[in-house]
Amino acid sequence: MIPEELYKRRRQHDNTPSYITLIIANYVVLFFGASLLVSCNHIHWFFWVTTGFLALYNYYTIRRNLEEFTKPIIIAYVVSLVIAAPVLYYWTLC
Repeated sequence: MIPEELYKRRRQHDNTPSYITLIIANYVVLFFGASLLVSCNHIHWFFWVTTGFLALYNYYTIRRNLEEFTKPIIIAYVVSLVIAAPVLYYWTLC
């Protein structure tokens, strides 16, 4: 008989680690937000609201899955944010 734990999966994630989902969500929200709400001369106020809610989502996800966020994973998360900042800046230039 096959043990039940062999095929047990987390609900709605198909075993994707939460930090990978968090990094992907950061990139998707920031780049879609920038493409829709940032122009050469003006940054729409809703972009900052979206970025603020993304920061709250990041905080909530890290606090909820604190045991999964080890030191190397936190370093990778910070590096992904550091890489996203200049890419976002370059992308929004005219």
